[in-house]
Amino acid sequence: MTAVVVTAAPSADRESSPGAVLAVLSLAAFMASLDLFIVNVAFPEIGRNFAGASLSDLSWVLNGYAVLYAALLVPLGRLADRYGRMAGFLGGLALFTIASAACAASPNLWSLVAFRGLQAVGAAALTPTSLGLLLAATPAERRVRAVRTWAAIGALAAASGPVIGGLLVQASWRWVFIVNVPVGLLGLAAARRFVPDSRDATVTRIPDLLGALLIAVGIGALALGLVKGPNWGWSSSSDVVAFVVAAVGIGGFWMRSCRHPLPVVEPALLRVRAFAWSNVTAVLFSVAFAGGLLAAVLWLQDVWHWSALRTGLAIAPGPLMVPVFAGVSHRIAHRVRVGHLAAIGCVAFAAGTALVAIRVGAHPSYAGDFLPGWLIGGVGVGFALPSIISAATADLPPARSATGSAVVMMARQIGLALGVALFVAVVGTPQGFSAVQTAFRGAWWASAGASLLGAVTALGMTPPPTPPVVLQTAVPTPRAGTDALVEATRTISTERPQFEPDQIAQAICVGLCLALAAILLVLAGV
Repeated sequence: MTAVVVTAAPSADRESSPGAVLAVLSLAAFMASLDLFIVNVAFPEIGRNFAGASLSDLSWVLNGYAVLYAALLVPLGRLADRYGRMAGFLGGLALFTIASAACAASPNLWSLVAFRGLQAVGAAALTPTSLGLLLAATPAERRVRAVRTWAAIGALAAASGPVIGGLLVQASWRWVFIVNVPVGLLGLAAARRFVPDSRDATVTRIPDLLGALLIAVGIGALALGLVKGPNWGWSSSSDVVAFVVAAVGIGGFWMRSCRHPLPVVEPALLRVRAFAWSNVTAVLFSVAFAGGLLAAVLWLQDVWHWSALRTGLAIAPGPLMVPVFAGVSHRIAHRVRVGHLAAIGCVAFAAGTALVAIRVGAHPSYAGDFLPGWLIGGVGVGFALPSIISAATADLPPARSATGSAVVMMARQIGLALGVALFVAVVGTPQGFSAVQTAFRGAWWASAGASLLGAVTALGMTPPPTPPVVLQTAVPTPRAGTDALVEATRTISTERPQFEPDQIAQAICVGLCLALAAILLVLAGV
């Protein structure tokens, strides 16, 4: 059976055009993608504002968001398929905007954590619906270009996030949330005017919301046990209870997935070797990435005592390497197996992280101690991340590609949450520079170890040279809202890009020039 996508005709006061739709929906993608880096850069300042808050408590500013986003991404996308993507998009964007304003006004840490959770719910709703609306409103011949543009805007947000975050924190950490409010209001008004609605008429069942709750509880309890382990004691009753709740939650989630007609994760998908290993690699690499990023931000601001702006400029060259070397990896993808490309990226990230751990000391030496390893790590992300995403769905039957793509995004968010928790568990509460350096080096080495494990699991990602497994499960035809996720990843990551060598060279030059500009500003003492 073929999915029937019903697209509402534009109303009389709605001037719909593919260009306007792309601009509006890319704006929403920019907001959601910007969050990771700007909040990380603001993290130390948030801690100083809420005096007395421990690192383990502060970690929930990042982890509360990641856990809820991971758990709700798939079910909220499917709900929007049933009831209308425009309603899902507007509701998600409105919630994200309101929650951002509430984050900015938070009087204490735990209210901030709660409002960050609401932000995550909004982001989980607007991400799949924005892509579903984009595909439904874009003519077929322009769809690939539109999706690539949508994804490029997200990459731009990641690359510019550290600097934007640094600039905003110069005024106040609250500005990293305030900035979302006018952008969100503009997006709401523009979406109502320019973006036509669409839905999937074949969707009649409700997704497994209880399963989403169980995985959120399970991963949240696991993160809690990790971050509180050094304070509570690893064998204390509180920590044991946290790990038991984690096991029950994750186990209950798996049981629901095996029985529910529309689960968050279809167990049959895990029989596909490339998909299973891609998700394992996504978790491990995201653990390494999250821990390494947070360690770098805290080291630069709390140990070297740099400003948030200088920290953002120092961080920026790493993310700027990602699109450059993602393009390089795509150019050689027809000669090198995708699993090997991902493994190369994981090894490079581990090497860069280890180099930072070995080199950094009490006296700031950006060019000599921090920058080389950070650039190597950025190169590693450029090779690993697109390869992981593309391999996850490359060997799935078409009817399962949408769900598979959303699941690997979920796996990445779980890895981010666990990476922050692992960092907090390893660092603890050291006193004095020697203890701090030892703790941070331990965290960097743990991140490098996770990345090396990812390199090993990445070798299993390459699809076998046989026809893909045909999965026979009683699951309805995939919905276009979640189909949009796979359009984004497969059209960008699986296809060989249609770029000429001079275009690749131009992209590399732009990325390197921007990275050089950031480096010079750091060395100038901005």
